[in-house]
Amino acid sequence: METIYLDHAAATPVNPKALQAMMPYFQEDFYNPSAPYLPAKHVREAYEDAKSELAHVIGAKGTDLVITSGATESINLAFTAVSSYDNASSGKQGKILILATEHTAVIEAAKIYPHATIAVNRQGMIDLKDLRTQLDDDVVLVSVSLANNELGSTQPLAEIARILRDERSVRLARGLKTPLYLHSDASQALGLIDISVARLGVDLLTLNAAKCGGPKGIGALYVGHGIKLQSISRGGGQERGLRSGTENVPGMIGFATAARESHDHLTYHRKQYQEMAQLLRRELAHIPIISQDSEKVKHKPLPEPVFLGNPQHQLANFVPVSFPGIDAERLIYKLEEKGVLVSTGAACAANKGTKSHVLSAIGLSDAEIAGSLRISLGSTNTLDQIKRAIDIITSIIEAEYRRCFSRGYGATASTSAPALRRQALATRPEQNSADTPQCGGDNA
Repeated sequence: METIYLDHAAATPVNPKALQAMMPYFQEDFYNPSAPYLPAKHVREAYEDAKSELAHVIGAKGTDLVITSGATESINLAFTAVSSYDNASSGKQGKILILATEHTAVIEAAKIYPHATIAVNRQGMIDLKDLRTQLDDDVVLVSVSLANNELGSTQPLAEIARILRDERSVRLARGLKTPLYLHSDASQALGLIDISVARLGVDLLTLNAAKCGGPKGIGALYVGHGIKLQSISRGGGQERGLRSGTENVPGMIGFATAARESHDHLTYHRKQYQEMAQLLRRELAHIPIISQDSEKVKHKPLPEPVFLGNPQHQLANFVPVSFPGIDAERLIYKLEEKGVLVSTGAACAANKGTKSHVLSAIGLSDAEIAGSLRISLGSTNTLDQIKRAIDIITSIIEAEYRRCFSRGYGATASTSAPALRRQALATRPEQNSADTPQCGGDNA
């Protein structure tokens, strides 16, 4: 049975060219880049060249990047900009504003500091009026993701940056020297949007290799000039003393290659995704309920699917959709049985079985949240695959609605999602609950 992978927002397969570029640095050029002999110096050069290549993709220089273990570490490092500021005049600690729909890594990192959340509308777009209202004198950092990991909603960062520039000017005119930085988690957007740090107006930008065809376990943080951060990993002083530890050379080579490849083919892939996404939306919007033997089922009104986010401000490969009244957790296990892999949202929330804070923030009802799927496309998908996936998805959804209606609309199916999960694991002797990956986050 063919597996159709439609969860590229969680992780992408490593780009073949990236994998090929990485291979020599596992055995042939394995040297520690800090060692003094010539072969190690060549490895150092390759590492720095890869940093420059990655930086070029976002319109920066290699010296602007700090390489980390992933987006989560990059976010935590970025937020130390608040710790580096000491408001001696007021005695108050710097404050952070984050979007209500931010990734869990941002939410948890912000909890270390005084913080508040910025409201969003039902499509997941930032409420700029609320941002302006909350920009008091203690705010040092505003964190808004370039693209949301559950909705694919893209935020107007350039407009947000303009608001912050205006606020800085007002502060200076009043004699206040409190800095004000803009951080963005661009993990989900790299390879899907043409990113320029200058055009976006960001001071700090988080990147993640695993979302653009690179290897897992490596990320980067762009740091604008003059921004002071505090190390959260002490040791040998690598990465300007901000992230000590022997450099992940193969990972850096793979990251840079994947980022360049995805950037070079951005327009081509975006057109592919748009065609596939349009087909998915069109077909999923009209799923018939056909009853052969039950007038009760036949005449029940079918809840219309709710497509989430704003297609005009959304990553081209995202099709987040809710089927109110259906248990989406049960649905993903049914789809897995047929070879279609999708998710109910962020990987960490799905693994914990918790309700999505993102979907709650945009005002979805409990029924809409419970019935939500995140379909995310990737470069390995074909139009034929999408057509087959549509046939499978529609048939299972139709069957699930029939089941619900036959038991009374909204009734719980006879076999729960956790029970289905246990059945699935039981068919895989090599996997058990202890092997199930713990939450590292979609961006981790």
